[in-house]
Amino acid sequence: MNLVVVSLEAWDDVWRRNQHLVSRLLHTDPALRVLFVEPAADPLHDVVSRRLPRRGQRLTEESGFDGRLLRFRPVKLLPRSIDARADERLARSVLEATRRAGFSEAVLWLNDPSAAPLARLTGWPTLYDVTDDWVAADRPSAEIDRIRADENWLLRHAREVVVCSPELMRRKSGARRGAIHLIPNAVDVAAYRAKKPRPRDLPAAAAVYVGTLHTDRLDLDLCVRTAAALSLRASLVLVGPNALTSAATTRLSAAGVVLLGPRPHEDVIAYLQHADALVVPHVVSPFTDSLDPIKLYEYAAVGRPVVSTPVAGFRDADDPRVRVVAASGFPAAVAELVPAATSFPDGTDVAVAGWDDRAAAMRGVLTRVHAS
Repeated sequence: MNLVVVSLEAWDDVWRRNQHLVSRLLHTDPALRVLFVEPAADPLHDVVSRRLPRRGQRLTEESGFDGRLLRFRPVKLLPRSIDARADERLARSVLEATRRAGFSEAVLWLNDPSAAPLARLTGWPTLYDVTDDWVAADRPSAEIDRIRADENWLLRHAREVVVCSPELMRRKSGARRGAIHLIPNAVDVAAYRAKKPRPRDLPAAAAVYVGTLHTDRLDLDLCVRTAAALSLRASLVLVGPNALTSAATTRLSAAGVVLLGPRPHEDVIAYLQHADALVVPHVVSPFTDSLDPIKLYEYAAVGRPVVSTPVAGFRDADDPRVRVVAASGFPAAVAELVPAATSFPDGTDVAVAGWDDRAAAMRGVLTRVHAS
């Protein structure tokens, strides 16, 4: 099978759902070839946002997969507000990349709803994998309308639809005539329970958050207040890619929040294991209510005490180590846990779902798409 995965994230050292699933599919199926399409480079937007412009990426072979995994990053030259055919042009550039990869036909695995034009252009059998409800995100109305139109087309025309949370299944069922399959997230349990040395840059006492820093999820005011509550005894540490504005980053740093930036997925485990407490200072919104946070599984695997706002996943967790509190009581609850009375590996006896089972479920869905 040839598989084209159009992802919402790059294939990099910070592994997310797609990388965990795709890597396992490749290792268990020697006949599988994958073209992994990363989010388009947007140099004009980068310049306007005062960031170093990213370049596109020609077909690049990813090591460790016997030449069967190729990466490609297209380029969006103009914003959609100027170029109404921007997504069509991106689709055509991806199609050209599939030809250079030697794919005369393929199965499409679309994680990004804006890739709907690729499905229309090729007519190839399509899986739509919904991991976030972008229709519920805080975006300009024109962008929301575009996302909704693309998603509704995919919900009607994709051969199979997968969601990662029960809430997403509930929300998307109305526009879908056929079945929707629930494949939640997971964790590499064995890796997260193999003890690692303490990271040198982790403060002596720390409440740790792991994840992409983005205002769709992260409550900046709550982070500032939590850092203040910990100031005499510990640090609030954020580990992960920083998608915040420079002003927001400066505000957090001035409040004493330690921003360590992204770490390779193998190294992230050590920050979780050696945290005094793990935290989820998320906003509670229609967008976050659609999620199945991967950190829910990662946090459970290392058995550290957790404080979370009442967001999806954590508020329903059947784990005595998870304390769910409103934002008003969050800083004090975190301060009570730091420093913790026990250390890793104490508390790692909770059963946690693993990625191997999720990959097997996804393999079954893709097989049906390929055969249809």
